[in-house]
Amino acid sequence: MAEKRIPKNELLLKASQIMVLMNNEKRLQIYYKLAALLRNRFTLMDALDRIWMIESKDGQNVDEPMAIAVAAWSKELEKGLPFSSAIEGWAPMREKLMLSVGDVSKLEKALINVIKVSEGSNRIIQPLVSAVTYPVMMMILSMVIVVGVGIYMVPPLLEFAKNAQWTGSAKSLVALSGFVRVYWWTFPLALAGVIGAIYFSFSNFTGPLRVTFDKMPPWSLYRMFSGVSWLMSLAALVESGTPIARSMQSLRQNANPYLKERIDKALMFIKNGDNLGTALKKSNMHFPEDELIGDLEIYSELDNFEEALNGVATEYLESSIANIKKEAGILNSFALLLVSGVIAWVLLGVFDMQNQVQSAMG
Repeated sequence: MAEKRIPKNELLLKASQIMVLMNNEKRLQIYYKLAALLRNRFTLMDALDRIWMIESKDGQNVDEPMAIAVAAWSKELEKGLPFSSAIEGWAPMREKLMLSVGDVSKLEKALINVIKVSEGSNRIIQPLVSAVTYPVMMMILSMVIVVGVGIYMVPPLLEFAKNAQWTGSAKSLVALSGFVRVYWWTFPLALAGVIGAIYFSFSNFTGPLRVTFDKMPPWSLYRMFSGVSWLMSLAALVESGTPIARSMQSLRQNANPYLKERIDKALMFIKNGDNLGTALKKSNMHFPEDELIGDLEIYSELDNFEEALNGVATEYLESSIANIKKEAGILNSFALLLVSGVIAWVLLGVFDMQNQVQSAMG
């Protein structure tokens, strides 16, 4: 077998790390191959050797990013490090946490769980992106209409009645036109600011007021996305034999302020002896959602809680996808009303201006 090597060029190594980190699909394919080889009684090192041969084209393309990654993982394993430490820097922290199983014999199951969680997250991201894209496009369209009318449509009408005393909707349109011609740049800046602020608030806005905002889109969409990702990761860790409290602590390490607040609130009650469902209920954060919390209260008392938690997580994924589509309909309707209102106001203003220009000229 050709010799595995890691490039000495730090720039090439760092670029390979970034490419592997960003390429979720390819990384999950490697996990799947690795799990299949482990299932067929390959040792971890032998399995990585086989995968390296495939990714490097039998040693002919050793600078392929994934081949470099596998070579780097093997080198770390040779030092006695566990697989979860070997992939540090090459995979997201969540995957590292889920693969941090003490027994190598459990690694196959952990790899399958990582694939399951990642695929579940991807499934909910797709409708989430669709739900947000349409309203944003409608907001941009509204801005373009306002700026375009203010710069190109209103000024020619003003030339016909320079001293007219505008009234009604014509007055507001003329005022807007004057503002747009000088400060048009404030519109895209304001839109970008609003979108940026909302995006930042998703993971950083905390406290009692956030609980109220979580009931309304788009924050409710983020709550569902975070809830699904958290619950599926928790189910995978618990299934691998990690106690609830330790699993929660592990997920907390890589959590943003929003999720960390919810984990901390629940952990406080779990440490006092409450089960997962009761702890989430007492935290009064309504996270992930009340109906799910009720289910967890029941299942937390069962002997086969690990298996039940997996089922609950899967069901929540499916229901969240359906709920996101419903809330997307609400957002889309609001966005459509916004554009329709802007167009109606512009048309009314233009017709009003034309009537007042004709009256002034008559």
